[in-house]
Amino acid sequence: MWLKTLATSPLSAITFFVLLLALLLRFYIKFDTPQKLFNAEELALFNGTNEGLPILLGILGSVFDVTKGKSHYGSGGGYNHFAGRDASRAFVSGNFTGDGLTDSLRGLSSTEVKSIVEWRDFYFRSYKYVGKLVGRYYDSQGNPTKYLKGVEAKAARGAQLLEKQKIEEAKLPACNSRWNQDEGGEVWCDVGYPRLVQRPLEIALTGKMSKRCACFEDSQLGQPGLELYDGCDYHATRCKV
Repeated sequence: MWLKTLATSPLSAITFFVLLLALLLRFYIKFDTPQKLFNAEELALFNGTNEGLPILLGILGSVFDVTKGKSHYGSGGGYNHFAGRDASRAFVSGNFTGDGLTDSLRGLSSTEVKSIVEWRDFYFRSYKYVGKLVGRYYDSQGNPTKYLKGVEAKAARGAQLLEKQKIEEAKLPACNSRWNQDEGGEVWCDVGYPRLVQRPLEIALTGKMSKRCACFEDSQLGQPGLELYDGCDYHATRCKV
């Protein structure tokens, strides 16, 4: 009877289709755009010790299901220290114990932060994203915090500096180099003379000053900032290091 009424009533038909659309929309949002919010205590339950639960991992506040990598992330696996927590810092520090297993990136350089963002991108490509961890990177509504925005800005700045350094260093040919346990290291130039030169962007990138070996022509050797290798003749094309 109600079907006959529905078929003959334009208003009822419209109502039916509106309800159907609403149900489909709810289904789509629920299953295709997961927005599960975890707190640290909840995430800790998914650390691979319970066979009945998936294994979850957080990085920069994004949470991923890494169960398909159970041999690595499960109990006894080489990467189990990442399971059930956000240990973003450990992705570049290599400290997998105690205070090293933290989501704080305080004191890290722009290149280190850039590397962590790239690790997050790897998980987005390789594993199922399941939600967000409320805390440092996302608030209780699942919105990005100022800290996350700052991290992403620092990573972008690191990428820009690396590209700039690459362009600048391409202007000066790099030395050839080799090393073996018996003879030690050696640098040489096919054209020009090897000199150590500072990498001016390195402080901004890594927080440290470093040098690299570049080849300079005779007319360039008098410019400031060039360092001759110890024990190497002024016009030698090869130097022990």
